[in-house]
Amino acid sequence: MNAAVDHDWIDAQRSADFKRAWEISDRSLREYCESGAIKHTGERHFQRIWRGEDLSDKRVLVRCYHGLGDTIQFIRFAKSLREIAREVIVWAQPELVTLVRRVDGVDQVFPLHDGTPDFDYDVDIEVMELAHALRVSRELVSSRVPYFPRVGSGRRVPPSPLSSMSIGLVWEVGNWDRRRCVPPQMLARLQTAPGVRLFSLQQGPGRAMANIIPAEDLAAPDLESLAGTILNLDLIVTVDTMVAHLAGALAVPVWTMLHAECDWRWPKTGRQSIWYPTMKLFHQDRAGDWTKVTEAVADELRRHQRRCPGAISEDEFLSGSGQTEKAKGQ
Repeated sequence: MNAAVDHDWIDAQRSADFKRAWEISDRSLREYCESGAIKHTGERHFQRIWRGEDLSDKRVLVRCYHGLGDTIQFIRFAKSLREIAREVIVWAQPELVTLVRRVDGVDQVFPLHDGTPDFDYDVDIEVMELAHALRVSRELVSSRVPYFPRVGSGRRVPPSPLSSMSIGLVWEVGNWDRRRCVPPQMLARLQTAPGVRLFSLQQGPGRAMANIIPAEDLAAPDLESLAGTILNLDLIVTVDTMVAHLAGALAVPVWTMLHAECDWRWPKTGRQSIWYPTMKLFHQDRAGDWTKVTEAVADELRRHQRRCPGAISEDEFLSGSGQTEKAKGQ
């Protein structure tokens, strides 16, 4: 897409005007095919796999060539694909194989590797192209949650008589877009809400920074365990990374902190995401300034705790004398 077309497509996506988005995608796809571009060449992340082929009654290979979060977001359409395809085969990132295998509509899953697939198929498509190929509607996007199974494994949240709410935190992403990282010390203000207990789900180099908040380490060794751990928590507060998508796909309450020039899948303003009904969005007003974002999250958390019947009062929280009904029942 050229810059103007790209801007129009992003605008359509942000406003959930999918009919307009697919019309733009149709024109772009025709131009791309007419250019003579060859399939399966160049960097995976930039490859366009689907060329408009009919998917009906075919063995369809879904290639997962983008990030883990992208696969999690778009694998929801496997069920819709399976309603027209004879078989749905997913070539997924190895970390996601065990979770994707349980998604409704998926017949087979193989771990993605360099080289070519070593299994048969009739037609292929990249996972992020599914929405366009199936011409999904606003209603279909929002109605397919949750679509990951509620796994039973995961790290248990240690009980506490003073805690009415357990919150999992992620503040750092990989090197793809460092603008998404939040300084972990800013998340310390979340503890001003009564009855809150903070846990770190952070992986990678940032994991060692949990003591700055401070947050108890609940990092999981794999994504299946991470999913189970997320289900054991009351809320996830995270930057725009894979964990946000995983929590949303599990229909767990998740608050996502977004930088000023956020990705195309999120609206520029407002709290709601059509992709994940259990998600709240918190946007930067000014590039690089996370102060107002983390303050807004803390304020919303305090309001939530005041509305929650099981939350202890702020005086009880500060004195350390309160015991919630949740804790009494443990």
